[in-house]
Formats: sequence, structure tokens, C-alpha cells
Amino acid sequence: MTLVATLIANPGRPAITDAVLAEARRVLATEHQPRILHGEVAAEIQAPGNPASAPALAERLRTALAGEPIDVAVLPAGPHRRKRLFLADMDSTMIGQECIDELADRVGLKDRVAAITERAMRGEIAFEPALRERVALLKGLDAAAVDGVIAEQISLTPGGRTLVQTMKAHGAHTALVSGGFTLFTGPIAARLGFDEHRANRLVVDGATLAGTVEEPIVGREAKRDALVELRGRLGLADTETLAVGDGANDLAMLQEAGLGVAFRAKPAVAAAAHARVEHGDLTALLYLQGFSAAEFVGSAD
Repeated sequence: MTLVATLIANPGRPAITDAVLAEARRVLATEHQPRILHGEVAAEIQAPGNPASAPALAERLRTALAGEPIDVAVLPAGPHRRKRLFLADMDSTMIGQECIDELADRVGLKDRVAAITERAMRGEIAFEPALRERVALLKGLDAAAVDGVIAEQISLTPGGRTLVQTMKAHGAHTALVSGGFTLFTGPIAARLGFDEHRANRLVVDGATLAGTVEEPIVGREAKRDALVELRGRLGLADTETLAVGDGANDLAMLQEAGLGVAFRAKPAVAAAAHARVEHGDLTALLYLQGFSAAEFVGSAD
């Protein structure tokens, strides 16, 4: 069997030089020449090996390139590199913020809520009770504050729109699956171009938040279940699916996917995912599938 090693830098800091590629070929013990995906931003190299040997080979490559601002992934080279189903987390993945923390900022409780969010995302406390606790602190907040948060405090992660649009143009179904709230996923999914979105529903009492969330909560298992459901509905093989996230509640979804990518993730999530991205933007997920920058769809974001 053949493996593919992908090297990815941030578009704002190109780093895939000839010297880097030469060192990568040495570590991979391959005679294959690199395929340049985008200047000094991304390249891939075929290497001998099998799926079982891929994690150790990736770690050797990371060690050899330590100090360079380069993401490394070693994955099987198979017929399903380009995925037909894409599920993405929203908070701190497709956007740069945690929406519940930004809502809490409107009632002067951001630090308190953010501390709970951080513990939940690290897997130190269970997601569902942590969500209920944080939502309770928002009781009485004007529901219209959501629109203000989206307009003033939320930023899209670079490369996200290009990622979604390119995958859709090549036949993939895309879903935004969040442990956050539909009041956010609706507008953000529309801006990014997702086919559908799933998230928790905040209970609104008149014009204010009631401090509760509808049950059942969209948490770790619900995200995994969404992938299984959509995969079955579309008649896809396991290997034809891709998921990305950053927190502990994403881990079951990432492990269920044919390719699960940890994006600037908590340590435990990065260690367990099939691939991890620390330096690149979200277009890194396209390079991991073998897309070149010339195949990208949509304007730069």
C-alpha cells in the first residue's frame, strides 16, 4: 500500500521550501517527487507504508521538521481521498469564538462562562451539564443580543468559506453540527454555504432568554449520530466522510469519520484525531484531500 504525507503551512507564512521537502523525502524513505499543491504553502509526497504505520511516520516527520511552522499528516492513499460528506463544528472551528462566551459578555459574565467552556472543551467536565449551567447564567438576556453578537463579535475562520464551497462544487454534502445554538448556526451556516445545520435550541420567554435549552442536548454522541445518520442517508462508505472540530465533544464524531481533523484543538483531541492542523487555515482540509489551490472554488476569505 501507499501513504501520502501532506505538508501544510499558513498562507500568510509560506514555509514549504526545497530544503523542507528534501528532508521530508529523507524521513519518508521515498523516491517519489513532491507534488506541489500551492507554492510554498502545501505539498504532498507519496511514501511506502500501510495505515498502521502512518501515525509513527507522521510523528517522525514532525520531529524532523520541529521548529518549522508546518502541519504534517500521513494518511492512506486510497480511492476515497476526496470526501463526499463533511461535518464541521462551529465554535472555535468555523468561527474564531465561542458563541456562549460572547453572549455572556453581554451580561458581564464572560470570564466565568469562558472558564466553564474551557473545562468542557478539554473534557474535564461533562458537556451537557456544563451547557445547562452556562445557559442558566444567560436568563433574562434580550434575545436580540444574538444579532448584535453575530454582527460585532463573531469572525469567520480564514479558509472556511473556500473549504465549504470547494467541497460542495465537487459533490459533497456539508453540515454544520454544533453544541452551540441554532440562533447562531442558522446565520453562520448561510454565510459559509453549508447545506444544513444542527445545534441546540435556546428557550425564549417572550423577548428574553429563559435560561434553559431544549432537550435532548446536542453533545458528543449527538454529533457522532449525525454523521452516522447522514452517511446512511447518502449511502456512503465510512472512508468517504470528513469531520473537523476542536473540543472533547467533537471527539466521537472525529473518530467515526473516515478522516477526522483536529483544528487548533485541545491536546487530548489533537492526540486522538487522524490529522491535526495547528498552523494552516481551514483550506488545509482541502490539501489533506489532495486538492490543489488551483481547484479551489470561491473568493478568498
